[in-house]
Amino acid sequence: MLPIDRRTFIKLLSMGAFGAASLPQLMRQTQAGRETDLYEVPMRGDARILHITDVHGQLFPVYFREPNVNLGVGDAYGRPPHLVGKKLLTAMGLPEDENSLEAYAYTYLNFEANAKQYGRMGGFAHIKTLLNQLREQAGGRDKTLTVDGGDLWQGSGTSLWTRGVDMVEASNILGVDVMVGHWEFTYPEEELLSNVALFKGDFIGQNVRVKEDALFEDSYLEMTEKYDGNGLYDEDSGHAFQPYVVKEIADKRIAVIGQAFPRTANANPPEFFPDWSFGLREDDLRDLVKKIRTEDQPDAVVLVSHNGMDVDIKMAQQVPGMDAIFGGHTHDGVPQPVKVKDNEGGNCLVTNAGSNGKYIGVMDFAFAEGQLKDMHYKMLPVFANQLPADKEMAAYLTQMRSKRYDENIVESRAKDRFYLPARVGKTYDEILTEKLAIADRTLFRRGNFMGTWDQILCNALRAEYQADIALSAGVRWGTTTPEGEWITMEDVMNQCAMTYGETYVSEMTGQAIINILEQIADNLFDPDPYLQSGGDMVRVGGLDYTLDPGKTLHQRTRNVVLDNGVALDPEKTYKVAGWAVVNRTPEGRMIWDVVRDYILSHKDDDDVLRLAKVNHPKLLGVADNPGIADYQGELG
Repeated sequence: MLPIDRRTFIKLLSMGAFGAASLPQLMRQTQAGRETDLYEVPMRGDARILHITDVHGQLFPVYFREPNVNLGVGDAYGRPPHLVGKKLLTAMGLPEDENSLEAYAYTYLNFEANAKQYGRMGGFAHIKTLLNQLREQAGGRDKTLTVDGGDLWQGSGTSLWTRGVDMVEASNILGVDVMVGHWEFTYPEEELLSNVALFKGDFIGQNVRVKEDALFEDSYLEMTEKYDGNGLYDEDSGHAFQPYVVKEIADKRIAVIGQAFPRTANANPPEFFPDWSFGLREDDLRDLVKKIRTEDQPDAVVLVSHNGMDVDIKMAQQVPGMDAIFGGHTHDGVPQPVKVKDNEGGNCLVTNAGSNGKYIGVMDFAFAEGQLKDMHYKMLPVFANQLPADKEMAAYLTQMRSKRYDENIVESRAKDRFYLPARVGKTYDEILTEKLAIADRTLFRRGNFMGTWDQILCNALRAEYQADIALSAGVRWGTTTPEGEWITMEDVMNQCAMTYGETYVSEMTGQAIINILEQIADNLFDPDPYLQSGGDMVRVGGLDYTLDPGKTLHQRTRNVVLDNGVALDPEKTYKVAGWAVVNRTPEGRMIWDVVRDYILSHKDDDDVLRLAKVNHPKLLGVADNPGIADYQGELG
């Protein structure tokens, strides 16, 4: 390594460069053979867009293990984001050393050792510091735009208890200029509109419409008027929110279109948004891009999307006139963009900036002779121990965590049934830092199939209701607890904090259970991305099965067997427990309380929570798929 001067040494020392990671590992080798700071990103154009997405309420640094299973089917086979481990590193042109910071940032490889070496990632105080550096390197904030791809307000205890307000205030300090939504819509409409009014940037979405009946309801019109017209941006077109904004960045005009999660009304309870409808609305987007190009004549057009990366790639092919898509929803940390040619011969760069605040996407736009000439993209992993905490953000986070839980907090649709006096009077920090047990292995969720955190949720549900089987949604949010670390109440809340966290028990036939497996597998593995849900396979506790993703509906699932070794009988009725129901309100305790009690009652005398079994399904026909590696279940 080349010698460094005193100024650089002091800078690196203040960033903690001699702490969890050694100095050589925090420097990258340039083509000229000269080492450079990981976070030195000189401006390569005239305007810079900074992108974060799918933070899921994580204001503090976290551990988050990337997937070892992210299968691609159809045209997506072997294409980013459906590459894992060393195959992803190779495709992205990154070092294949499983001990490298890139391996830790973008893959599951050697996770436990790398987590100890490189530490936690993200955290808004550290993200703010890096954003400030990137803005300065671009020549000032007026040459940058910061966008958020949604799923910002949900996913933690404090986001639930403050109804997303903690995240809105933090994003204002962060300097988010534009955002779109998905889980934001799982707060009641008035709470969402209140948060949009509090947000200092623009909340946009070309595909969110007001239902016709609501346009004639005085109560709805009065609510939107109360919140400065948010919820009814254009009565003639039916847009609930601005479909797009044109932003001046330096002397360039960039049109930013918003795309909320198109399947919100299918994936989440419609009772939270009775007056709004969603959808892909590809034709409307195509017409809107033409209108913007003709009437606004911007220097560039971009889409901030919560479609999921496969959907974004297809949409880029079919909607000409977009220069870049800043995507979210599927939590894919993809270091390099996918270059897509649209059906009129234009090019669009499709990106996705991961989740939980782990990354910041940086795209510089270079213009010449009145035209967009080039785009340069880089995704930066946010290593918390390499970036000093921003003082303003740190002070806000400390103040927010010192708030006290009180009886007026509305946790759910059934608040009166599940109000817990034991929490009242305690600070958020006191509640969330409670130590429950020590993890006997790394607890994670991310991946197409069963995760170890999912197994804990399923075990807790079965124990609560003495159920034969447990079902848990295959959501992609939820942080990681490394092996040997204490499981805290915050870890539990990070897996299940939502506005409809009630649990249930019911009776289902074996055939009904098989149908659920088939239908969700079809949502995940349909070759047409427009027909996919963007989540992962339902997690099933107490039951093993074989799945062939390459088959079609009702042909993928076979050999369904209970944990006791007895085959599932299609005609027999079973006791099934679950949570997060979309179409009805269950009457059981909240999932986070069920899980907390399970952990406390099932740890051993050494405070270790041990998993006797993980219900990994047997997979057929995917052994050679580059989207799977080191699978812990059986491959056939």
